[in-house]
Amino acid sequence: MTPSRTNSYANELDEYLVIHPLDDEPELKKDPSKLGPLKLTPTVRISLFMLRGYLILMTVMLLYHLLDIAGVFRR
Repeated sequence: MTPSRTNSYANELDEYLVIHPLDDEPELKKDPSKLGPLKLTPTVRISLFMLRGYLILMTVMLLYHLLDIAGVFRR
C-alpha cells in the first residue's frame, strides 16, 4: 500500500455525522405497564435491604435526637 491510500482510508474512518440532541428524532418510549416485574439479582436485593435498614436507622436516630432536644427524655 502506498502512503496516500493509507491516509485516505484513515480520513474516511475519522468522519462522523454529528446530530445535536435537540435536532434528533425523539426515541420511542416503552410502556411501563407492559414490561412486567423487575428481576433482581441476590446482590442487588441484599443491597436494597441494607439501604432500607440504613434509612430506617437514620430516621430513628434523627427522631431520637429531635425528641432529646425537645426535652422529652429528662435526665
